[in-house]
Amino acid sequence: ILMVFCRHGERWELQLKGSGKTPYSRNGDGRAVLRSSVREFLCSEAMHYLGIPTSRAASLVVSDDDVWRDQFYNGNIKKERGAVVLRLAKSWFRIGSIEILAHSGELDLQRRLLDFIIQEHFPSIALNDSNRYLEFFSMVISETANLIALWMSVGFAHGVCNTDNFSLLSITIDYGPFGFMDSYDPNFVPNTSDDERRYKIGNQANVGLFNLSKLLQALKPLLDPRQKQLASQILEGYGEHYYSRFTELFKEKLGLLGENENDNHMIAFLLKVSLLC
Repeated sequence: ILMVFCRHGERWELQLKGSGKTPYSRNGDGRAVLRSSVREFLCSEAMHYLGIPTSRAASLVVSDDDVWRDQFYNGNIKKERGAVVLRLAKSWFRIGSIEILAHSGELDLQRRLLDFIIQEHFPSIALNDSNRYLEFFSMVISETANLIALWMSVGFAHGVCNTDNFSLLSITIDYGPFGFMDSYDPNFVPNTSDDERRYKIGNQANVGLFNLSKLLQALKPLLDPRQKQLASQILEGYGEHYYSRFTELFKEKLGLLGENENDNHMIAFLLKVSLLC
């Protein structure tokens, strides 16, 4: 990852996807094929202009390397053209970045990393505040709920919503087997390898809660008993955050003004009608 500074004083981190094997390739070849690279380039830019927090694509270069892939996970491996995408984000830190340090017991490094992330990306939180990790957790919860509600508002299914693909800055990252619904179907799954439908579009909010609970578990060694209790209470509010933002977005789509107790019933009814059509 390379850091660059833009003319407006913003800092962006550049990352190459598909450039080859790294220490974190998990036994893979670290390559990317042209079709998936084009999809990521186009979708990340589309999501940005839809107003959804996301990484961006700066360039796409076609490689001369041949890459072997089983596109549909059916044993039919084919040779494809490789490509490399240069992508940008304010940060590439994920929930998994904190989780792995907690799992290995590297608490001092975990504390230093959290303080760095807070200093660089959460300026409203004071580093000398003893409740800084609690405030950080609260902000990640509300912004994650907002992001998933935005995904749902455009029918976007990420495809692999594990903790390593969930940004601590609550932006859409790591476009893989994503997809957009052509028609409403809460069981829509863009990932052909997801046989259990764990990451179906209708389960994204629940998976978000699961990932946030993993973040809380990773943070607990750094919290005192009172803070742990408060953090658990904050996590319980995730569903309300999500539902409130989801409702707000769909009311905007329908042109519903003001507050009416029947609005939620109207949204649920129209979604059900869409499912039957």
